[in-house]
Amino acid sequence: MVNTRKCAVIGCGFVGSTTAFTLMQNGLFSEIVLIDANEKKASGEAMDLNHGMLFAKPARIYSGQYKDVADCQVVIIAAGAAQKPGETRIDLVKKNTAIFKTIISEILRYNTTCILLVVTNPVDILTYVTRRLSGFDSNRVIGSGTVLDTARLRFLVGEHLRVDARNVDAMVIGEHGDSELAVWSRASISGVPAKDFCANCGKCLNMHEMNHLFDDVKQSAYRIIESKGATYYAVALAVTRIIEAITRDENSVLTVSVFPEGRYGLKDVCLGLPAIVGKNGIVQVLEIPLSDEEKEKLYQSAKTLQEIADGLDL
Repeated sequence: MVNTRKCAVIGCGFVGSTTAFTLMQNGLFSEIVLIDANEKKASGEAMDLNHGMLFAKPARIYSGQYKDVADCQVVIIAAGAAQKPGETRIDLVKKNTAIFKTIISEILRYNTTCILLVVTNPVDILTYVTRRLSGFDSNRVIGSGTVLDTARLRFLVGEHLRVDARNVDAMVIGEHGDSELAVWSRASISGVPAKDFCANCGKCLNMHEMNHLFDDVKQSAYRIIESKGATYYAVALAVTRIIEAITRDENSVLTVSVFPEGRYGLKDVCLGLPAIVGKNGIVQVLEIPLSDEEKEKLYQSAKTLQEIADGLDL
């Protein structure tokens, strides 16, 4: 029987352990099991988190084995080789695909009804890999997608325009990586189209500066990795936001990595698209109007991912 108050985090590196920390703080689960190839690492992370339990939401947090995923509602996969300075997300694909073959096989031994949330990079390819290896319905295989990229864009636009980022309605779709795109044609600030807002604010001309901001979004991960070796705070919060939409059955729209199911004319690929997320995973993939230029960029992003996926031994 599924325990809707239990999740597993597979992989206790920077992202996995920080995700467990944010989940503990938010009180979304009463039981969190940490699984890692390095059992000593998982045990140490669980111990450290438990020592802070007095200051957070009470939960049972412990290191475990794959058998402990048997009754989990959600299994978060954050395991894999780390992205190194100068290495693109796509460079990681073969190493992490091999790792995922073992992970998915172990999960399936004990649980075939959970929702699988993929965080490991390159997340779109590994979401596709997870769907193929698991055989799960597409609504139960979700990648963190461009949720973080969208948050970065909204933050930078808000900072530039000196408005609360929560009042910026903008999104990034496509690959979580170099071929992603900002949907400027649908962007607005509290209902005011971004182009109109920019025309009146006097800070930039024809959204030229906005495109520079989006370039900053695409380079963010590389800069953080170069500066401190890894990104984990913001991505852990993005993962927690997705989990929140699932556990609270919010039906929130998030730019997660999903199978398009024919939307936008795309099929055999996973990439970041706006989708309604609820208790059973993906409720619906939304097909929003795009400009001709945006459609072409989305197709190119999908093509990039499909070409990589076609070269995998699955």
